[in-house]
Amino acid sequence: MRLDVVILAAGKGTRMNSNLPKVMHKIAGKPMIEHVVDCASSLGTEHIHLVVGHGADVIKRHFLGDDSHEGYVSYEGLKGSELSFVNQDNQLGTGHAVQQAMPNIPARSVEDRVLVLYGDVPLVSKDTLQELIDTSATAPLGVLTLFTQNPEGLGRIIRDDSHQLRAIVEERDASEEQKGINEVNSGILVTSAIELKDWLSRLSNDNAQGEYYLTDIIAMAVADGHVVESLTTGDEYEVQGVNDKLQLCMLERHFQMIQAQALLATGVTVMDPTRVDIRGDISYGRDLTIDVNVVLEGQIKLGNNVSIGANCLIKDATVGDDVTLLPGTIIDGAVIGNAATIGPYARLRPGTVLADSVKIGNFVETKKAVMGNGSKANHLAYIGDAAIGADVNIGAGTIFCNYDGVNKHTTTLGDNVFVGSNSVLVAPVELENGVFVAAGSVINRAVPCDNLAVGRAKQRNVTGWKRPAKK
Repeated sequence: MRLDVVILAAGKGTRMNSNLPKVMHKIAGKPMIEHVVDCASSLGTEHIHLVVGHGADVIKRHFLGDDSHEGYVSYEGLKGSELSFVNQDNQLGTGHAVQQAMPNIPARSVEDRVLVLYGDVPLVSKDTLQELIDTSATAPLGVLTLFTQNPEGLGRIIRDDSHQLRAIVEERDASEEQKGINEVNSGILVTSAIELKDWLSRLSNDNAQGEYYLTDIIAMAVADGHVVESLTTGDEYEVQGVNDKLQLCMLERHFQMIQAQALLATGVTVMDPTRVDIRGDISYGRDLTIDVNVVLEGQIKLGNNVSIGANCLIKDATVGDDVTLLPGTIIDGAVIGNAATIGPYARLRPGTVLADSVKIGNFVETKKAVMGNGSKANHLAYIGDAAIGADVNIGAGTIFCNYDGVNKHTTTLGDNVFVGSNSVLVAPVELENGVFVAAGSVINRAVPCDNLAVGRAKQRNVTGWKRPAKK
């Protein structure tokens, strides 16, 4: 069986009140359309057809880096699937959108299937789609439906006395009796490619909207003597489309709660599951504790016995065992060894690599800083472009002056170096093992092993000096 997936993503999303295409608004830090593409790819399909219109250049750049590519492309997140873009220049309805993709979809046998998804329905699951495909394996058409207490605005499912699905009626075309039906159309369907091409060629726009409804193929299938299979879900969030920022927010909170519940189920201590956001993929050991208002982004690996304090942001980081991240800490692109203590209110920027038992205290910022075992910077320091040995002490107010206005330069510190408070190390410069830098020094020349470096201006006391007074 060949399975082609068509994802409809051409709509403008007027109610989002944004210049960004609707499907590019994010759930858990990832555009809605990417959630749908990833789900489609997880089904093992080789071919995904993305129908774009409004904001097509933005969508293409997200996946490809440019908007000029023709034909099929692959990218890392597709797990082997190929993605192609199909333009729908005029938005004339869902049926018209699918029509644009059909020239790229072969219909060689009854086993060739087409699955239709929507770029603004981001939480549909692989399991549900696979069940729909399996349920409809011997039928030319299968539809995913939903029972809801609030069917307003959605197409109603029309069934006959034997409970067979006969048609889908859009709300604007529905009678008052039909509007009382609580089973609604999700929009998601799987169908025979051969039959779909025939049905699409027969679509009419004779309706209240003047559009070509994809849902009209259900009545065509019935008229052709086919049985339409259906799968019904009770999870409204899974098939919820996003039309405005409120719905986007609701899906975000629902998705975050699912992720928090998954953490709790594996033994993670989450202080408040309504106040943690996971916007990426995380792996973790035992006895992880997450306090409130923590945001986890990108690829994160956490060891055993890690404690994350309140209001922390961690992005694309690796954290070892027995690490304490105190409140207000920001970690971005850093690697932290075992038994380290970071924060509060510290910032570790990309390229930071900390060995075991390192301490980074309040209002310390690091960037491309490699620090050896047991080294520490407890207060108010900037450490940029640095190679630091073991058991080094960086005093409060120390600045690694790494930028000359054009280029960045490296500062190298050996083991057991002590840098006194309020010092400036002007790169490029090297301080060898055992160097002691006096507080308040400016160091711009190499310092040999075990030397005391003093770079202060000579103090001068002026007797008889009078403080300036206001005139």
